[in-house]
Amino acid sequence: MASNVENMIRGAVTKGIVKVAEFNRKRLPSPTDAHPFLTGIHTPMTEELTLETLRVDGAIPAALTGRYLRNGPNPAVAPDPASYHWFTGAGMVHGIRIEGGKADWYRNRWVRGAEACAALGEELPPGPRETSDAPNTNVVGLAGRTFAIVEAGGKPVELNYQLDTIAHNPFDGTLAGAYTAHPHLDPATGETHAITYKGDTPTKVWHVVLDKDAHVIREEAVAVSDGPSIHDCAITANYALIFDLPVTFSMKLLIGGYRFPYAWNEAHPARVGLLPRNGSGDSIIWVPVEPCYVFHPANAHETADGKVIVDVVAHDTMFAQSTRGPDSEKSRMERWTIDPVARTTVRTIIHDHAQEFPRYDERLTTRPYRYIYSVAMPDGEAIEWALADTRLFRHDLDAGTTDIHDFGPGRHPGEFVFVPRGADSAENDGWLIGLVVDMNDETTDLVILNADDFAGAPQAVVHLPHRVPPGFHGNWIAD
Repeated sequence: MASNVENMIRGAVTKGIVKVAEFNRKRLPSPTDAHPFLTGIHTPMTEELTLETLRVDGAIPAALTGRYLRNGPNPAVAPDPASYHWFTGAGMVHGIRIEGGKADWYRNRWVRGAEACAALGEELPPGPRETSDAPNTNVVGLAGRTFAIVEAGGKPVELNYQLDTIAHNPFDGTLAGAYTAHPHLDPATGETHAITYKGDTPTKVWHVVLDKDAHVIREEAVAVSDGPSIHDCAITANYALIFDLPVTFSMKLLIGGYRFPYAWNEAHPARVGLLPRNGSGDSIIWVPVEPCYVFHPANAHETADGKVIVDVVAHDTMFAQSTRGPDSEKSRMERWTIDPVARTTVRTIIHDHAQEFPRYDERLTTRPYRYIYSVAMPDGEAIEWALADTRLFRHDLDAGTTDIHDFGPGRHPGEFVFVPRGADSAENDGWLIGLVVDMNDETTDLVILNADDFAGAPQAVVHLPHRVPPGFHGNWIAD
């Protein structure tokens, strides 16, 4: 444990670096083009809305009672395009409430951190805050409550049913350190697992486990180097998977004034850690993998002979060129077969087209499964993501085929989440729910597809009269 003197020295150095970064931020050259994550489809919303009795085409399934929620960056104050990075915008949560075959309301609310409260003239909500105090990446239901969450050290923020901020709440005081944007529920145990990291602690990441009451029961540190950016994880019956890949903290970018100080690092070895779910950090099994970057895996499971299977969207590089948002020249859906004895990883291609945001039937987490649903992206884009494709993919892992749902020209889907028709429904027997932005008239639809009629017409479409900027992650939270 660090002494008080060590903490004072570290604090003084950190304050000095922050001052240098703030000075250099003001000296960054103005961009010569329109910022791709502040204009066009990404233009931030400027107000909070409450819309009731929404127009619906088709028939919303009577079995759906709850809210579809989606989080994403939406600055509350116009940012400086020279230093703005898409991942750093204040969080805004969008929600549509459904019951009895009707769409009762739409609401969008900024997560109340320093930026939004200053812009709106409100007092800060109670609870401990970090520098990143308006989580902008995911919104989840845990133990009957709603939390906006983010990686790199930001604390969870609890929201009420109507999406107003209640408090900055580290799980009722049980979370000592960092959290993540991607917790994973194990249906067999009721535990929720995550791998977390903190920007100012480059030598550790943590395996954090919540119980059924959303209280922390495990925060196990694992030694790493270089401060890797670990966006997501996966779990099997026996392991938590840690994707320690070549995107790491960059002191050069931080001092230079850039708000997202992570970059591609060719010197950082690419590896996957298999951490026993109840084991100590030093019991982890590190297995090399060819250099790449993974934001999001789909599901993972173990084979009878002890290997670990995990399906991922793999990017050739990430943050290698742009300081404004994610960039990669190529991504594809892959299956990784990890051998903890031979310490090898075999990568095979499931579908060789750019894509992201893979989802699956999460009742099957840690078990073999058949279907992955993902969002197509334009192939061959050399820099900065162009979220301009119009298609969803459904990968059939058993048949080795991919089906396509195309929403048509100018209509751009985000992440779609699978909702089963019933607790005992078969895999793929349910609905896919997500937002589709129509840039033909700058409106947005909540689309409900029948997963087992993937290419067919939607079951229902809920119309919103405005454009909801593409965000990151959403979930269906049943009442």
